[in-house]
Amino acid sequence: MPSHTLTSALTSPPPTSKLAISGNDASPDDRLTMAEVIARTGVAASALRFYESRGLITAERSSGNRRLYRRHMLRRISLILVAKRLGIHLTEVADVFASLPCDRPPTQDDWQRVSRSWKRQLENRRRYLENLEHELVGCIGCGCLSMKACNLLNPGDGLRARGPGPVRLDDSRR
Repeated sequence: MPSHTLTSALTSPPPTSKLAISGNDASPDDRLTMAEVIARTGVAASALRFYESRGLITAERSSGNRRLYRRHMLRRISLILVAKRLGIHLTEVADVFASLPCDRPPTQDDWQRVSRSWKRQLENRRRYLENLEHELVGCIGCGCLSMKACNLLNPGDGLRARGPGPVRLDDSRR
């Protein structure tokens, strides 16, 4: 690469707008307008502003004060959407994203670390749901309606300490 081309590439700002969406010259550092991000992700403008306010994504401002998102924010937005579908809370997403760089695209190692973290969370959630299913199937199949014996609604007969009767319905005993 000629030195003047390298110097030009380092000093000129990354391309924005239509070139950033189409063409083979796309770079992870390209800036996309909010409209372009909405078109690519299907996420509403209000959601983008919310994610930004929570630190999940970042945007720069143009000279006209318009939000410009680096192209690699598309992956963050996609992961937010996937996490929501998997039942991962945005606070958990924020915790994981806190370890990722915002000023540059994350590396493969960064994404693998995130993937391992979420895999552990999903495995724990799966075990919890399997145990809950087992308890619920047992409870429905039992039909005992005994608050004393029911391990799902009253584990270890913990409600006994709150007194006799329908203690779950009586707020004055809480």
